[in-house]
Amino acid sequence: MIVIIAWAIAVPLSFSLLYLGTEILFGLRPLRGQPAGAQTTPVRIAILVPAHNEAAGIAATVLALESAAPGAKIVVVADNCTDETSALAAQAGANVAERTDPDRRGKGYALAFGRDALSHDPPAAVIVVDADCRLGDGSAARLAAQAIAGGRPVQSANLLVSVEQPTPLVAVSNFAMLIKNLVRARGLMRLGGGAMLFGTGMAFSWPLFARLPLATGDVVEDLSLGLWLAKNGIKVGMDDEALVTSAPASLESSRAQRSRWEHGFLRTAAREGLPLFLRGIAKASRNLTTLGAHLMVPPLALLILLASIAIAALIAIAIITGDWAPAILAGMAFAYACTLLMAAWWRYGRAMLPFAALLRIPLYIVWKIPIYFGLFTRSQTRWNRTQREGDQR
Repeated sequence: MIVIIAWAIAVPLSFSLLYLGTEILFGLRPLRGQPAGAQTTPVRIAILVPAHNEAAGIAATVLALESAAPGAKIVVVADNCTDETSALAAQAGANVAERTDPDRRGKGYALAFGRDALSHDPPAAVIVVDADCRLGDGSAARLAAQAIAGGRPVQSANLLVSVEQPTPLVAVSNFAMLIKNLVRARGLMRLGGGAMLFGTGMAFSWPLFARLPLATGDVVEDLSLGLWLAKNGIKVGMDDEALVTSAPASLESSRAQRSRWEHGFLRTAAREGLPLFLRGIAKASRNLTTLGAHLMVPPLALLILLASIAIAALIAIAIITGDWAPAILAGMAFAYACTLLMAAWWRYGRAMLPFAALLRIPLYIVWKIPIYFGLFTRSQTRWNRTQREGDQR
């Protein structure tokens, strides 16, 4: 019986580790560049900015978007704001749509409200950008042109960029975001032909945007929207030469935000991961299969924590029973994933995460343990602003 338990631990753990490593392996190289025509075709673009109590930075965001995407129509949705977000966005030159509905709060509702505001004179393409983000120069034109030409959403790379020298644990967080939103995203594109949506830096043609199920209070609306698209046969493209960035939050102020996203991801993954994986196999769909497998990989810190505990338990079982096969399988899968993570760090992460900071990863994992316990005790569901580097204090 105890050996059966060991295999029940080793097999799903090894699957997650092996798939993580494979996504990283396939994502180490940049995606092939987009055709020149897709980069330069002029189109009417609207940039939709959902904002909740973003007075501290909304003017700077609007000005930065105007510089990065000349000629684009910038629409700020001031959603249930109790500060000066609306007035400051308008002063900076944005079109403002004010929404007040305390009973239906969430980014999805804000996006649906913004879509309604655009529907009277719809653009050719809509790009969603969070209120604390910056678009790279030329990224808006690239994303919009590809979304229109391909008839499917296109996601940019989405990275955290510190405006100051980050603390070691913030640097670890920045690197984890790079793995998730660049390296693994490339790997997912190569393996299955479709990427995930990140909630910011994502572009849609208007005909597609007009029919999306946006008006929800889902705390992981980007994840749910990506799964809805996949189930309806629409693959999400990715342009890793387009870029959206934001400043990282301090660890103290980011706990609620991380809890909200990771709790939402874990609940969605538990509900959708295996069924989507099996559905993809049954339909011979690479996109559905790889998305399902992607969902069965827990967030990186949680996966490393679970793997460390599980391997220790498997070694103890092996000492008792003499059956080392489950422990060897899990150990080899863990070594494979760690080797690829180090390869990604060597290629992309050394500048943001020096070796001395790399040694702080165990402390970062320990810092996140309360977040995972919170999944069972205090689920985070509210859409609140997170204080970030560079905010006035």
